[in-house]
Amino acid sequence: MTTLRLGGPAARLVEAPDAEAVVEAVRAADGSGEPLLLLGGGSNVVVADEGFAGTVVRLTGGGTGFERRADGSVLLTVDAGENWDAVVAATVAEGLGGLECLSGIPGLTGATPVQNVGAYGVEVARLLVDVDLYDRRTGVVRAHVPAAELGLGYRTSVLKNSDAAIVLRVRFALPGGGASMPVAYAELARTLGVDPGSTVPAAVAREAVLELRRGKGMVLAAADHDTWSAGSFFTNPIVDDAAVPDPAMPRWPAGEGRAKLPAAWLIQRAGFTPGHPGPGGRVGLSTRHVLALTNRGEGTTGDLLALAREVRAGVRDRFGIELYPEPVLVGCTL
Repeated sequence: MTTLRLGGPAARLVEAPDAEAVVEAVRAADGSGEPLLLLGGGSNVVVADEGFAGTVVRLTGGGTGFERRADGSVLLTVDAGENWDAVVAATVAEGLGGLECLSGIPGLTGATPVQNVGAYGVEVARLLVDVDLYDRRTGVVRAHVPAAELGLGYRTSVLKNSDAAIVLRVRFALPGGGASMPVAYAELARTLGVDPGSTVPAAVAREAVLELRRGKGMVLAAADHDTWSAGSFFTNPIVDDAAVPDPAMPRWPAGEGRAKLPAAWLIQRAGFTPGHPGPGGRVGLSTRHVLALTNRGEGTTGDLLALAREVRAGVRDRFGIELYPEPVLVGCTL
């Protein structure tokens, strides 16, 4: 049930097809006092080989709605259990731009604000209006919690690494037209043949993003072990300008006196190449993208974490910079 296809069994599994079923299942688990894990698409989680000694509540559906507003924008309301890429595809099919750069990202919609999902120059925070949450501390459903209260940052939020609140529903404000967001990412602009800052039809941008992701093994395919991953395993580190190890290296501004460095660049220049094997060749870096740690078919979570530690240590020794994992680690540590 994870895209890595790693990790031991759960003691109990409950499938929840809508928000009400999620709340009911979580209340039941909390009432019993047993551990609880909420699971969506399993695309951003690493589960220990020992498994999970509690109840896994797996989201399996919900609904999606569009509401045209007086200012011409569109309010998109999506239940947490909806497949994220299917939601993006539906917006493009409706002639609506805004989310196209987030095409091809595996997982469910409820995870997008938790991680502040982003790709190709667009983050969820840019369009998120509010969320409905189930507060496990009070047992109350909180409707329309503003995005401003979620502490959204680079691949993080106050919801990440906490089980106090569960996302039930998410709302986005889309501009209302069929044009893409301004193309901010140089690689995407080159693929589209436009200057950075330009817009194109949302459908055109979506296909270009999917093409780029497929080339990096970032679109799920059962027969392709390069896609048996949790996506980018490490976040791009943010450091003080003075700590940038090479004045010529690529970087992006990250606030006053800070820079965001490309983790892939650091990994490759620390001596790791695409396809670099982990223990016994059972896991390895993707043959197309060094940021993805992959299960080659017979790996274990222990194998994967050993490879992650090797890469992290290599970057630390070469550049003095610490890499941090992007996926959620369940029952295991790096």
